[in-house]
Amino acid sequence: MVVKTRSKGHTYTGVEVGAGNVRRYFTREIDVIELHLDHLLIQCGLSPDFFEGHTEISDPRLSAWLQSKNFNGCFGEGPIPLAMIPSGKNCFRLRAIAANRSPRAKPALHRIPPA
Repeated sequence: MVVKTRSKGHTYTGVEVGAGNVRRYFTREIDVIELHLDHLLIQCGLSPDFFEGHTEISDPRLSAWLQSKNFNGCFGEGPIPLAMIPSGKNCFRLRAIAANRSPRAKPALHRIPPA
């Protein structure tokens, strides 16, 4: 599933999952999920209002991990999409999604004139 970073000022606070993803990937019986962040495994609590439209997952360790990613200097340009991949019961792997580059961003190929 694709989620987006959430921020307050110049600090990432967590990820916004979205109501559709909550309905599809989460059950109301759970109040804790595990997140794999590179080599780190953390448990994040889900508030009761997570299932009522406030679909943000936040945790100080998640915030620190998001800050460490730097996202190629994209801070302030809007939410950054991330892949949140199910990897077990109530367990997900969070990864950055490769940015799509516009055709203008590709290096130009120059023809070498024949000798």
